[in-house]
Amino acid sequence: MEAKAVAKYIRIAPRKVRIVLDLVRGKPINEALAILKYTPKAASSVIYKVIASAAANAEHNLELNRDNLYVAEAFADQGPTLKRVHPRSRGQAFRINKKTSHVTVVVREKKEG
Repeated sequence: MEAKAVAKYIRIAPRKVRIVLDLVRGKPINEALAILKYTPKAASSVIYKVIASAAANAEHNLELNRDNLYVAEAFADQGPTLKRVHPRSRGQAFRINKKTSHVTVVVREKKEG
């Protein structure tokens, strides 16, 4: 059995989110949350919430034991890009792309035996 949680339109570039996701992929839930709590990256708080939500979904919707859960899949996809204009000298305008992410986490129960 597996449970899933998704956070959409996060205002952090997916490239930066993937760095933090690589730290917790494959780890037990409690260990992953402990790692994220002390990781000094902006994405760690967002990923913490998504993993906690996926664990809560597994507990309440599927009645799985939280101690047997681990982060099976964790990935960040590119969301829509916000395009902004930054004025420069001599009437020029440079474009700034503010990227967004869709973060998905899937937790599964460990196979016993």
